[in-house]
Amino acid sequence: MDIEIVLNKNIDDSYKIYLGDLDPLRFETKVAIVTNKTIAPIHLAALRSKISAPEISEIIIDDGEEYKNLQTIEKILDRLCDLRLDRRSVLIAFGGGVIGDMTGFCAAIYQRGISFVQIPTTLLAMVDASVGGKTGVNNSYGKNLIGAFYQPLSVHIDPAWLKTLPKREFLSGIAEIIKMAATLDKGFFEWLEKVDLNDDKTLKEAIVRSIRLKARIVMQDEKESGARAALNYGHTFAHAIEKESGYGVILHGESVAMGMVMANRLALSLGLIKDEEALRIKQAIKKFGLNPYYKTPNPELFYESFFLDKKTKNNNITFVLPRNIGDYIFVSDAPKKLVLEAIEKGGE
Repeated sequence: MDIEIVLNKNIDDSYKIYLGDLDPLRFETKVAIVTNKTIAPIHLAALRSKISAPEISEIIIDDGEEYKNLQTIEKILDRLCDLRLDRRSVLIAFGGGVIGDMTGFCAAIYQRGISFVQIPTTLLAMVDASVGGKTGVNNSYGKNLIGAFYQPLSVHIDPAWLKTLPKREFLSGIAEIIKMAATLDKGFFEWLEKVDLNDDKTLKEAIVRSIRLKARIVMQDEKESGARAALNYGHTFAHAIEKESGYGVILHGESVAMGMVMANRLALSLGLIKDEEALRIKQAIKKFGLNPYYKTPNPELFYESFFLDKKTKNNNITFVLPRNIGDYIFVSDAPKKLVLEAIEKGGE
């Protein structure tokens, strides 16, 4: 006997991204704000003044990529149970990409799913991590290997939070902006080559253009089965850099800058990009103050870490490589020799 379960799903997970001064937020249920020890003393009071809810709680965790793990997730979940949050409750992710990823993951698995809102406070989170519904944590095998696709109720991006952002964190976000422009929008990249992102008006335009690019890709491919993987340009190398150096030592965006240059080296070896265009990408990275250089102590071990990359299938490593500025290609048959050369040469 065969028994068929037919699930005709018609689920709309669409949401809005609000850019500008944070408007008052009103909820009819319990709210828990998840943030970290760096953000809380600077901005938490200002956020609380904007929220109206029957009950507002705070969950403050340690700051840093090194705490983006299952141990921290368990602490957050235990706190949600202590607060007796139910399925109608709402979590608010208030912080950078680490906070957004962990809060979203907790929302996805607490009582099999509750709502959450993204309020990013770093440039990287504003232009990339808060948009698209990727959530998760790292483990000893690699970055973001545990997680879920889970969309927020809404995203609220107020550039005013960036006034207190440390310079390294700011530059980390610029790396993600360059990543999107270099593979998806030649005109945007050429604009970035000319502008100063320390200017508030210019920065806001860069944020808007980045979000529009990210949104366009996410709407085409929510769960990264195809086109969305293009957003991982430089990330296969970057994740290996973060793991090898120790999570939090080199920031994610800093690793992405290094990873893009490694990816360009491989693209050059495969004849996919011209020397002058690879140089332009590196010059853009350096223009904004990012370091494009990384030297691994163990190229073979670095290479082996690629096999846990989420784009790898049937032991074939898939790289997102530039095909000249504003375009990209997926490559799954790059010879190991050329990949190792790209790793060993780093940002040369």
